[in-house]
Order: sequence, then structure tokens, then C-alpha cells
Amino acid sequence: MSNPVKLITPLNESTVRKLKAGDQVLLTGTIYTGRDAAHKRLCELIDSGKKLPVDLNGQAIYFVGPCPAKPGQPIGSAGPTSSYRMDAYSPTVIAETGLRAMIGKGARSREVVDAMKKHGCVYFAATGGAAALIARCIKSCQVVCYDDLGPEAIHRLEVENMPLIVAVDTDGNDLYHR
Repeated sequence: MSNPVKLITPLNESTVRKLKAGDQVLLTGTIYTGRDAAHKRLCELIDSGKKLPVDLNGQAIYFVGPCPAKPGQPIGSAGPTSSYRMDAYSPTVIAETGLRAMIGKGARSREVVDAMKKHGCVYFAATGGAAALIARCIKSCQVVCYDDLGPEAIHRLEVENMPLIVAVDTDGNDLYHR
């Protein structure tokens, strides 16, 4: 196996277009969380022409609803949720925000992959069942917006060497359909 690609957010389009399905990645920097309820709100704001509460240009969204933190920890278990829940919203978010990466588990729809190819966004797979291990890569966690959604609020995470696999690249190569 080759050495993992080390990436630091924010990401630019040329960097993500060089990644290929199957590449191992260690991601460091700021990422944001977001599940379907938060994505729905973002799309409603986009559709109404209003400003988003978070700048996603060059950023990554991790599809996770983190568990509460234990004392002295920044976050509890933080395993990926099934990404298909965001498929209705992801094409709009990708096209309208400059989002460069999504992190989750499971296959994505053709519409999402088409938006990724057109706008330069990759989809990283995080290992399901490794929530406690992933949480060790998270150095801080802060709610940014939609705190009424509880664990589904949008959080800003600072991560260090978060292990990921490129599941779908910007050419549409898809590990889930190989």
C-alpha cells in the first residue's frame, strides 16, 4: 500500500481533482458536521437567496451526529451516518457553496456524483464502527449553528490525521460500484 495523502483544510479544487478512488487520506484542519435536518435548512436558505450561517467554500462536511463528550474530552463517539440521507440536498450544497469534500458511509446517488464531477468535490468514506477511534482525531468541537437540532446541529471540528478513503473521486470513480 502507498502512503496516505496528507490534506489540510481548506481544500482547493485542483487538490481534490488529483485524488483517486481508493486513495488513503489523513485529513487535518477544520471540518463541519451536518446531517439531513441541517442540510435541509441550508438548502432552504440557498433557495431563498439568504446568506448561510457557515462558509463552506473549500470545506468538508462530515455526516455525523456526535455523541456527548465525556469529561475532559472534546467529543463523544463520532461515527459516520449513512450518506444517502443527504442525497436530496448534496447537489445543491455542492453547486452553491464551493464545498470540496463530504465524509460519510455508503453509496451516493447518481445526482450527487454528477454534482461532484461538475463542481470538484470528493466523497470520503469513514470507517463505520470505528466511532471511538475517529473521535480521537477530533481535537475540538463547537456548535456553529442550529443548536436546536442537538447532535444534528452544525459543529466546527478541528481534526488531526483523520483516516479516510476516497470513495468517489471527481471523475465519478466509485468504490461502492466497483
